[in-house]
Amino acid sequence: MGEELSRINGDYMGNGNPGMGYGSVLGSLLGSKDGDFLLSPTTDQVKISYLEGKVIGIYFSANWYPPCRKFTTTLANTYEQLKKSNVDPGFEVVFVSSDEELDSFNEYRSSMPWLSIPFSATTTKRALNMRFDVESIPCLIILQPNYDDKQDSRIENGVDIINRFGARAHPFTKERLAELMEEEKERRENQTLKELLTTPERDFLVSHSVPKKVPIASLMGETIGLYFSAQWCSPGVKFTPKLASIYHKIKQQSTTSGDNDSFEIVFVSSDKDESSFDSHFHTMPWLALPFSDPTTRNLIKYFDIQSIPSLVILSPDGKTVTKQGRNLINLYEENAYPFTQVRIRSLELKNDEDAESLPKSRHHSRHGHEVTLVSDGNGGGPFICCDCDEQGFGWAYQCIECGYEVHPKCVRDVEHA
Repeated sequence: MGEELSRINGDYMGNGNPGMGYGSVLGSLLGSKDGDFLLSPTTDQVKISYLEGKVIGIYFSANWYPPCRKFTTTLANTYEQLKKSNVDPGFEVVFVSSDEELDSFNEYRSSMPWLSIPFSATTTKRALNMRFDVESIPCLIILQPNYDDKQDSRIENGVDIINRFGARAHPFTKERLAELMEEEKERRENQTLKELLTTPERDFLVSHSVPKKVPIASLMGETIGLYFSAQWCSPGVKFTPKLASIYHKIKQQSTTSGDNDSFEIVFVSSDKDESSFDSHFHTMPWLALPFSDPTTRNLIKYFDIQSIPSLVILSPDGKTVTKQGRNLINLYEENAYPFTQVRIRSLELKNDEDAESLPKSRHHSRHGHEVTLVSDGNGGGPFICCDCDEQGFGWAYQCIECGYEVHPKCVRDVEHA
């Protein structure tokens, strides 16, 4: 980062050759009553004109919010890759802080290799949030060198783009993004289990039993669940035994029915050390990628895993069936297998039929209020069950007074307890 600081500061001192492109627009966007400058990572003042002719990422973030800190690391890696490659037009980032304390702002900014709006420029920061209609953070708005008030040349989903494509997305034009989307579509259409899980150095998964190394080739033709979790993730620790129970039931169903399409799960760990991985994996009856295998990061990026636990289902030919495996397990348990659209649609229709026989309202003893049966069509929709803390879709019992929502099954379980 020292070399980059010298370059930025050198340009500010006059060694650069900024053009006369959209400087007035940048000045109105980024300048403040204190002057037309930004702060470098060393707190030197950098003229806004330094940004002329560059692709600019306006980065809305805050030190107090963990997802922001996590994305800052990802963005910094992409930023450094682009700096080392000397791409043209250059890429610069401007940090717009949502922190409320100067010390927090300074601490966070010290981890960033790019420029920042001064903490005191509250009017500028507020105007930027309003100008780009920022509703949540982290948020990355990418402006092209031809950006002006008349030609709104910008990309608003910069966080998703960086997470999915990293430095490959440069120069962040709509044409380049269309190319990457087409490449990704083609890759998914040709996706295989071997391509997803193997590396030149490894063609196996680890197992508790003998053999300790299971060839990935032996899983071809099976429905596979990629289970993203970690011991430090309390929802993951809670969900794992439930998934293990469903896993055994699905395996038993396959054995009883003589189904050749069997089911297997592969643990993809986000544990921070090997002892945590070993402890968590010990509670699982399935296979796993080795700890800290580079494939883990690739899979998280490829499937755009934003939170854990998460269960991605692959069909016997290696194609992605659904990324909503966890939700489907919670809703339909072992009946969700093999997780296909046809299977899930039949379960949804059965739920609708069963709902016709449910009471329109119930007194939920755990909540203490009356709850009313709702669906997508009459005030319901996706929700988190207040009893089991898991995702729900379709039918739910909802408290009109406070919005408390529970799965119909959870209401029945309380009544029968």
